[in-house]
Amino acid sequence: MSTELNQSITVLKGIGEETAESFAEMRIYTIRDLLEYFPYRYEDYSLRDLTEVQHDEKITVEGKVHSEPSLNYYGRKKSKLVIRLFVGSYLIKVVFFNQPYLKNKINMNETITVTGKWDAHRQTITANEMQIGHNTKATDFEPVYSLRGKVTTKGMRKFIHLAFQQYGQHIEESLPETFLKKYRLLGKRDALKIMHSPNSPEEVKQARRRFVYEEFLLFQLKMQALRKFEREHSPGIKQKYDLSKIMELINSLPFPLTNAQKKVVNEILADLKSPYHMNRLLQGDVGSGKTVVAAIGLYAAVTAGYQGALMVPTEILAEQHAESLKSLLEPVNIRCELLTSSVKGKQRREILQNLIDGKVDILIGTHALIQDEVTFNKLGFVITDEQHRFGVEQRRILREKGENPDVLFMTATPIPRTLAITVFGEMDVSIIDEMPAGRKAIETYWAKPEMLERVLGFIEKELLKGHQAYVICPLIEESEKLDVQNAIDVHTTLSHFFQNRFKVGLMHGRLPSEEKEAVMKAFSENMVQILVSTTVVEVGVNVPNATMMVIYDAERFGLSQLHQLRGRVGRGSAQSYCILLASPKSEVGQERMRIMTETNDGFVLSEKDLELRGPGDFFGKKQSGVPEFKVADMVHDYRALETARNDASMLISSEVFWKDPQYLPLREKIKESGVLEGEKLD
Repeated sequence: MSTELNQSITVLKGIGEETAESFAEMRIYTIRDLLEYFPYRYEDYSLRDLTEVQHDEKITVEGKVHSEPSLNYYGRKKSKLVIRLFVGSYLIKVVFFNQPYLKNKINMNETITVTGKWDAHRQTITANEMQIGHNTKATDFEPVYSLRGKVTTKGMRKFIHLAFQQYGQHIEESLPETFLKKYRLLGKRDALKIMHSPNSPEEVKQARRRFVYEEFLLFQLKMQALRKFEREHSPGIKQKYDLSKIMELINSLPFPLTNAQKKVVNEILADLKSPYHMNRLLQGDVGSGKTVVAAIGLYAAVTAGYQGALMVPTEILAEQHAESLKSLLEPVNIRCELLTSSVKGKQRREILQNLIDGKVDILIGTHALIQDEVTFNKLGFVITDEQHRFGVEQRRILREKGENPDVLFMTATPIPRTLAITVFGEMDVSIIDEMPAGRKAIETYWAKPEMLERVLGFIEKELLKGHQAYVICPLIEESEKLDVQNAIDVHTTLSHFFQNRFKVGLMHGRLPSEEKEAVMKAFSENMVQILVSTTVVEVGVNVPNATMMVIYDAERFGLSQLHQLRGRVGRGSAQSYCILLASPKSEVGQERMRIMTETNDGFVLSEKDLELRGPGDFFGKKQSGVPEFKVADMVHDYRALETARNDASMLISSEVFWKDPQYLPLREKIKESGVLEGEKLD
């Protein structure tokens, strides 16, 4: 790799210490950083014909001044300058805000060029740039950079131009010739030059295409190399399970497995049998039958002579999983135990002792499982449910409870394929994408808040049939106090409406966890018929008798969250309903409500959600784990992402890649990233 480009930017004339500090704020330290600092958009200054422009478009026009500029002041130091301009056969208005000094510069019958936003209804341009005379921009298409400190747009362009002049010949190609030809990609030097000084939008498109592919390819190579390295350097357990016993268990189930479940069971069994360490993500929509798949996997590990563990985020979820696993596995003599912080005293000591002695086959629990006192006899298979709720550290401790046990992560949050292969790129991904037979689709309706009376009537009808209802209040970002108040207000309204007939429970984030558990328990035992709650019920609680889900201010939620909430009902054999109370102002909000009423498929919804919200918001900024790309966008460029992933997979597994000189730049990049610590690269 060229060392010339690794020189400090201070070698360029005009960049002293102070300017270098401003560049450092943009993370630009070397010539290479400068050349690879891309514009975030382009300004189009080509002159436009008014017959062809759209309302609200940003345009540049040239015309003759037709009236004396009129200047009005309003507010403190605010002004509005208006002139009439002849553009072709149109007489339009041009408005300048807070630029009173222009009044003396603009003369009647003079030609001027203005750039600004076009209002087609008022035939007006709100101008932000003006030039006396004809358009003299060097190019019609100019890059706009995100700037910090004292660096100006003009300065930025000047330094980049200088860097190209002096060091352009040292830019080396990083992609192999075969790929450039196969995908008709521009060479690196040409593509860089175009990104900084293009002649047309079409040119930018081609240059961008090249960098999108390169970014994705490098990212995927690192992921795949990490996966290969981990597999080869962390040998798993080769579990010799008893297939005939597993088949007996499957045949004894009260319902046949769906094809999707069969496929996933086969993938898990293949992983258990292989000498490599399992690292698999299992995605299944709410109610798709992940628990049964988990039970079969755990049973397989036990028949191979190992113990299994299932870790879930909350106590009530742990209890429900323990109940399901016991009912499925106790008939085949498998001992399952539940360990949460509520299990105390003698009972706790007995479970821990039996675990060490190997008498407990499967342990189900919350993060109580990773406490020091918990010791397994021979842990071989670990499943974590809703794993994004556990920190990396917690998952690591659980893994270390055994000799590198196989690990399966389960989630009911359908993660769009594009995100799954990016964020969980080092994992194998399994998907259960069909529902068990006999499940009735949940009917979803969108109602305006003024229809509340009718909605309450509908709830009452369901309650009279002996069913139960959830009522969800939104979280208000600004203040937790308001959230709680919001939930309390709704609880008061409903208690009043249903008084002496049905019990209304209340649950919110401020309640201590014992109280939350108690409210949830009362609801799951039908002591409470209506549960008013903030979004704390989102994950995993199973109350088959609940058939109504009402969501207040539904426009405040993302699609994936709405879908998760809707999945709390429809778990029994009765028809279930979800009502979205919302009056969204924005088009995106209205679109969300429409999509929710049209589909029950979590994967379709998650893809739409990603399109509407973008990857950062999908996981929530705090723990997104979504990589930052300079040019590439996972949502819009997902085809390139898939292509790069397949190419990376092919390269990493081929001998040629590790030896052929044409792949040297790519190998260097992997080496730089540090994913192959201790691995020797030629």
